Amino acid sequence: MAKEQTAAVDPQAGSGEDSSGYVFQNRRYVGTKETVAYVVYDMSQSFNINAYTQRFVTNILQVSLKYQRIANIINGIWDVINDVLFGAIVDKTRTRWGKFKPYLVALGIPGTIGTCIYWLMPLIFAGRGPNDIWKFIGYLLLMVVREGAGTFRDIAQKGIQSTITPHPVDRTRIITIANFASGFLGEKLPEQIMTVLLDLIGRNKVKFTLQGTFIGMGVFTAIVAGAGAMWFFFICKERVMQSVERPSIRAGIKSIINNKPILLMTLSKMLSGFSVGGSKSDYLIDVLNFASLNIITGIPGSIINPISYAIVPWFRRHFSSRFLYIMGTYIGDILLVPVFFVGCIGGKKHGLYKKVVPMAIALTLWETLFMIFYGVRKVIPTEMYNEAMDYCEWKNGYRTEGMTSVAQGLAQKLSSIVSGYIALFIKQLIGYDLTAYTRGTAQSDNTKFGLFAMFTIIPFVTTSLGIIPMLFYDLNDKKKEKMYEELLERRAAMSKEATSGDLEALERLAKAQMDIGSKKNEL
Repeated sequence: MAKEQTAAVDPQAGSGEDSSGYVFQNRRYVGTKETVAYVVYDMSQSFNINAYTQRFVTNILQVSLKYQRIANIINGIWDVINDVLFGAIVDKTRTRWGKFKPYLVALGIPGTIGTCIYWLMPLIFAGRGPNDIWKFIGYLLLMVVREGAGTFRDIAQKGIQSTITPHPVDRTRIITIANFASGFLGEKLPEQIMTVLLDLIGRNKVKFTLQGTFIGMGVFTAIVAGAGAMWFFFICKERVMQSVERPSIRAGIKSIINNKPILLMTLSKMLSGFSVGGSKSDYLIDVLNFASLNIITGIPGSIINPISYAIVPWFRRHFSSRFLYIMGTYIGDILLVPVFFVGCIGGKKHGLYKKVVPMAIALTLWETLFMIFYGVRKVIPTEMYNEAMDYCEWKNGYRTEGMTSVAQGLAQKLSSIVSGYIALFIKQLIGYDLTAYTRGTAQSDNTKFGLFAMFTIIPFVTTSLGIIPMLFYDLNDKKKEKMYEELLERRAAMSKEATSGDLEALERLAKAQMDIGSKKNEL
């Protein structure tokens, strides 16, 4: 454990809405080794080529768009069912290793194997067409199994982030360091290498096959990322004490209903989940035929990236969490609107959206402005979720990370099922040809313009409703300061009681924890 220091902070410091002074601001619980492991874990979450998964399924594995829609609906229904069940199981878990760590360790290797099988599917179903029923069944079964394991993993990952340290400032420090280091060390390197390879293959500069490239890169990144994550899972610790008594499903539901911050963020995510759009890679590859443009347009932004993390504290001093959440989450879609209008100059047949140079300038400006808020986008929403879990403990006396994560994910997934179905339907409606990419032929003008619109204007139009709930978010200033002061005092007292070794003391502690909710007055 790192050396512990305490320093009172002036509550009036700074002029922003979030400039509350947290008690014990300099106290650190997570040591250097665990922090480094968390950085490696954070890198592993994006050390992949998942940006091309839709292209992999559509153009390499070649599952028909109709079968993809059916699979998404079935998997979505299964997702809804397992979310509630698995969330309740996690919340009732109490082991000597913690509440979340056992699931992360147990599912680490099977999860990596499942991901490898996913990328190997073109070999497993070689020679079968887009409408082959056995390929569809195999694809669907693997999707369902990975979804079930993924639910446990996602709940546990969110839980470990909120319990790795009991102090909000220490938690923000770790999240910021991890995101900064991940970006600086090249967490997106596999995606960038894949982008260059696709361009070289498309221009016949290398003799790699598309199928072999997808399989090789997919399996390689799955193994490396899995190993990095497992290191963190083995050495991480949970430092926030859970309630002695396991909360019931009813208590879990209650803790969500009376948690205003979670309710607002959940509603925001659900409404944003109705966003319908296409991928940037589809536009760059199928319209501009220049996948590497993504790397070129991102060069100025990559310079701003580390600066964006350095200015997060400045943003927090001068702006509320509510404002920063909205800007970080929606600024990308907002800035794509002028890109759409620039691309429309010249019309559908001769529009600038089909020309590399003008669109390169527009996309460079978009990415550069977007990266100013990238640090805010990566840090603030995560920390707001963690603060909301602390709010749950403060309000009720117990934590329900499992059920809360499920509720938040469930609302977003339900809307995503609808939006995903609509997106695939639009792709079919604009006449997208699944085999054109592997045959080396171009899509039609109507299809190209449709892909451009799906990347730029449609996401903005369909995601804006998510802003409305966050206008009512109010966990700021004095309310947050009061919450953490009481939590730190309560945790210290309960920790002393729990380590006394007295059975009667533990029983009193369990009852006191569960009674907090009935005594806590609404602020």
